[in-house]
Amino acid sequence: MTEKEKMTAGKIYDPADSALAARRSYAHKLCNAYNVLDEDDPERADILAELLPHRQDAYLQGPIYFDYGDNTYFGKGCYANFSLTVLDCAEVHIGDNVFMGCGVSLLTPVHPLLPAERAMYTRADGISTDREYARPITIGSDCWLASNVTVCGGVTIGNGCVIGAGSVVTRDIPDGVFAAGNPCRVIRPLTEQDSIYAKPDLWDK
Repeated sequence: MTEKEKMTAGKIYDPADSALAARRSYAHKLCNAYNVLDEDDPERADILAELLPHRQDAYLQGPIYFDYGDNTYFGKGCYANFSLTVLDCAEVHIGDNVFMGCGVSLLTPVHPLLPAERAMYTRADGISTDREYARPITIGSDCWLASNVTVCGGVTIGNGCVIGAGSVVTRDIPDGVFAAGNPCRVIRPLTEQDSIYAKPDLWDK
């Protein structure tokens, strides 16, 4: 297996592998180029086509930060506010009509828990590296991740969920619920009582 195949399969891999390092460097350059452009600059679309070949029509406010980009899959109608961070060492799948607030982080990498296994080491060719693995993230359609939500590797968030601001999602979340906290937990199901039409005080009379 190549190091990329190991990485996306959830195996221990070498992040200093030349092919992985080259793609990361290119992705980071694309992010930097995107981030300095005005939001109405048409060149942004060209950059996203290179960075995110599996994106449909997601709008990313910027700044954005992706480790690889080509391991992230966006559905239709997605939106991310300022400072989206996606460390996509494993695949990240985002459904249709997903909204993300400022500072959302989707983090697939996992480092060993034991210090001796986590420490840097030197390969036979003199390159310093470490041992890592990664777990995929799946976000269902019609979700809203509020500001500063962190989603950890290995998590699946069901369809139609709202994740409260500042939550750290470390375990799966079922469909159709409001969940929040650190660690994030289900607070309650979403119902018709959550409709904006059930709240007359929101409307100008």
